[in-house]
Amino acid sequence: MLERYGHGGDLHTAEEAFGRAAESFLDYSSNMNPLGPPPSVKRVLAQYAELIDRYPDPAVRGLRKKLSQLHGIDEQSIVIGNGAAELIDLVVRSLHPQVTALAIPCFDEYGDAVRKIGGSIYEIALSGDNQFRLDSEAVGNAIDASNASLYMLGSPNNPTGQLVDPKLIKALLDSGAYVVVDEAFMDFVPEEEQFSLVREAAVNERLFVIRSMTKFYSIPGIRLGYIVGIPKSLSALKRLQVPWSVNSLAQLIGEAVLEEREFAKQTHNWLAEERPWLVQQLQQLGFEVNDGVTNYLLLRIPQQLRISASMLQLAMGKEGVLIRDASRFPGLDHTYVRVAVKRRFQNEALVAAFKHCLAQVRS
Repeated sequence: MLERYGHGGDLHTAEEAFGRAAESFLDYSSNMNPLGPPPSVKRVLAQYAELIDRYPDPAVRGLRKKLSQLHGIDEQSIVIGNGAAELIDLVVRSLHPQVTALAIPCFDEYGDAVRKIGGSIYEIALSGDNQFRLDSEAVGNAIDASNASLYMLGSPNNPTGQLVDPKLIKALLDSGAYVVVDEAFMDFVPEEEQFSLVREAAVNERLFVIRSMTKFYSIPGIRLGYIVGIPKSLSALKRLQVPWSVNSLAQLIGEAVLEEREFAKQTHNWLAEERPWLVQQLQQLGFEVNDGVTNYLLLRIPQQLRISASMLQLAMGKEGVLIRDASRFPGLDHTYVRVAVKRRFQNEALVAAFKHCLAQVRS
């Protein structure tokens, strides 16, 4: 099992499992932007040796200022964290809900954070027949039946790639519950302004929005994310945060990449071209491809093959290609895998490896 630690992108485990060097793998198990990191990251790294002897800014003022300008919100409405994972944990600990509703399948760390505080989970089961979309019926049923004081939702959701209609979030807020929206992949959505709830979170006492900076800018080695909420609520969250949570290198890189306007444009252009191409190629191989909007694809293995996600992951790993066993996500069975979207030459290699593995199964 490559997801030994609950995530994709674990090249060390892949080395142990397949007996080959980490750099020899084509990693489709994690969802980083293949165009990154942008040029500014290398410039920051080259200069950082002269700054490493200084403490980081405990208030992360430079990055918060840039984010406030980007989103048009108050700096006091932003807390920077050591990746989105830290912020998920902090907001759950701060709110300490007895019952949390999760729309599954979803990112497993939502449930992990709830279980750590001894909370209960109400599952809103999304249907593959509906492309795993959250709809008004499911929201209404959850409001009536769950007794949840907190809803945690991904938009776009991981692993389905589906956006959540902001009107559904409003319905949940109107019910009196708190809502945390994980927008870790929202940067990849050109129509971000239509779907992001960052500005609403800055003025609504029961809404929080979490953003990641590692996916879009391809800097997972630098743990960096932020949460938006009203200042009073964020003050309670900050009291739980470990001092010096965000190191100075992460702060400087965060400030630099926000200036990369051309990089963002290139990313949107790449995804608009490459995602449809890869979807078509995978459908021709017999995969059912979930209709999402992100830089990753949720696939269902052709049922007639009678091969599980873990078996396909093993076969692909032997070919030097890492994919995600999506049955590890709550709410999905052994017929689902997830793959990233990369550059054309990489995607061609992915398709070729799938063809080879599927042909072996059919023979």
